[in-house]
Amino acid sequence: MNTTTAPSTRTQVKRSANRGSHDPAVLHAIIDAAWVCHTAFTDEHGVHCIPMACWRLGDYLYIHGSNGSRMVRRLQEQDCCVTITHVDGLVLARSAFNHSMNYRSAVIYGRFETVDEAGKRPALEAFMEHLAPGRQGEVRPGNDKEYAATTVLRIALAEAACKTRSGPPEDDEEDLHLPAWAGVLPLREARGAPVADAGCGIAAPAYVQRWQD
Repeated sequence: MNTTTAPSTRTQVKRSANRGSHDPAVLHAIIDAAWVCHTAFTDEHGVHCIPMACWRLGDYLYIHGSNGSRMVRRLQEQDCCVTITHVDGLVLARSAFNHSMNYRSAVIYGRFETVDEAGKRPALEAFMEHLAPGRQGEVRPGNDKEYAATTVLRIALAEAACKTRSGPPEDDEEDLHLPAWAGVLPLREARGAPVADAGCGIAAPAYVQRWQD
């Protein structure tokens, strides 16, 4: 895959470096396919890694939370590490040692910054569109009280690294004769049929009807 120079020493991919990439297009695709990121930070109680809904606008990854959140406060005070992983398959080799996974992953370093009031509403509207394109125009928009209780944070994608694997197992030559099945067990995210709320009498809009497409 396309690889450019690592932006920092902590984004250098050393183990299986051939799987690494610093291509922004690869990074953007991994983020755009994600619903959740994991954000690691520290406080006086130790190290924490919290799953958070995420979305991307340009060269930033966004998250949001309550103003009183411990994590929201800490992320504005210190550097952190954000990770995203998609597992695409289990790779079964002829030897236990060479089993692997097909995956797409990204690691982002840096410090979150608070999105100002002028940018908060567009950012949250973009989040709604990330969840379901067309949804923002149908629901009640957030009111002043709701926006005032919410903090939106963003982290630049300038210091990041991606790592991916695809394809069949990589067996050692001396193991190719072994009578063990080898190959890939694919995994994918499946979209189920939409389930309307019991009290909803509204016909499903186009983006709901297309959910399984």
